[in-house]
Amino acid sequence: MTFIRLAFGLLLLVISSLVCPVVAGAIEDVDNIVAIVNDDVIVRSDLNNEVSQLVAQLRQQGTRVPSKSVLERQVLERLIIKTLQLAAAKQAGIVIGDGILNRALNNIAAENKMSLDEFREALDADGIGFRKFRETIREQITVSRLREQRVVRRIAVSKQELDNYLKKESARFTQRSDYHLFHILIATPEGASSEQIADAKAKAEQLLVRVRHGETTFKEAAVAESDGRQALEGGELGWRNAAQLPSMFIEALAGMERGDVSDPIRNSSGFHLVMLQDYKGGERKIVTQTHARHILIRTNEITSDADARNRLAQLKQRIEGGDNFAALARSHSDDKGSAIKGGDLGWTSPGDFVPKFEEMLTTLEINQVSEPFQSQFGWHIVQLLEQREHDNTEEVQRALARDAIRERKAAEEGELYLRRLRDEAYVDIRLSDS
Repeated sequence: MTFIRLAFGLLLLVISSLVCPVVAGAIEDVDNIVAIVNDDVIVRSDLNNEVSQLVAQLRQQGTRVPSKSVLERQVLERLIIKTLQLAAAKQAGIVIGDGILNRALNNIAAENKMSLDEFREALDADGIGFRKFRETIREQITVSRLREQRVVRRIAVSKQELDNYLKKESARFTQRSDYHLFHILIATPEGASSEQIADAKAKAEQLLVRVRHGETTFKEAAVAESDGRQALEGGELGWRNAAQLPSMFIEALAGMERGDVSDPIRNSSGFHLVMLQDYKGGERKIVTQTHARHILIRTNEITSDADARNRLAQLKQRIEGGDNFAALARSHSDDKGSAIKGGDLGWTSPGDFVPKFEEMLTTLEINQVSEPFQSQFGWHIVQLLEQREHDNTEEVQRALARDAIRERKAAEEGELYLRRLRDEAYVDIRLSDS
């Protein structure tokens, strides 16, 4: 395989030498190859575009722009990783069709309180081509699907892991609950030697001294030196719930105040520096729970929407006439899981039901039976039996803990996956340091 990749690189050189001198010279100035990545190439124009966008972003944020050689090295590495991920996605058969892409673009436009046409005009006004933006979003969705397929789906969280995590980290849920963080990673390779580890530690300590002495800002140091995935955003991780952070970060953050930078924190990825920008305290989670029961009629080739609605209207009349709801649910409901319990859905919290179902529940008085209504599962009538205020803190904590373990595993496995992609690839960098 390596021979084939080398042959591909040589073939590119032969082809370029066959182009007439005038054209070849013009291409070399603008679109010469800056990196060969397996069977793909990264050209100068792509690198220049990415660098220009990043410089504009850094200046807008008031962050000092590092030297051209440092910036190009960081941006090129990002492009290499993106190229490898897109190639892996293609090999895995991941294709983002126009339907999915259009829905994503409409959502982005809606979040900016614009129609899609207005959003297109705004992009054009800012000098961002809509076609290029569209393909960028397609690439982002593709990479996200690849991560879901190769990393996230393979992660499982056992009850024992969850119990151990909550036992060990219980304090974090009653103290600071959210942190706004910036991060620098000085990476060490897998199976790093003692010398490589010592060099990485020394670099992290030197950066820490420079930041604490005001010789550079944390953001500038992240852009110029960090190996983390958010390096080019100044290392900003944004707001993170405490439950989503590794224990080693929480221990370091416990004694820190706003603006503080941690001592180097080591794990398998390398040495980390963390700056605490801001934090929020924790609070109890009190929710209004509902106890309801329902009857579901599903539609099919035999039962139309009108049939289902009419059947439920008749059942509602019988219930209001004195017939037993539970008995009718056992006889008529297509929701077999709840039918055997007389349609009883038990106590539920906000978010447990689909929006249409929850919306209907909010309109009912205690013991009132709804009119027939449709959800994605079919046609329902529902009766609200009880409501109560419930301290949902423990359930929320378990959900957050489960998400935190999954997120931590996904982050670790994701970094390892990208590292393997990079290590196993043929990459020939042709970027001059001048």
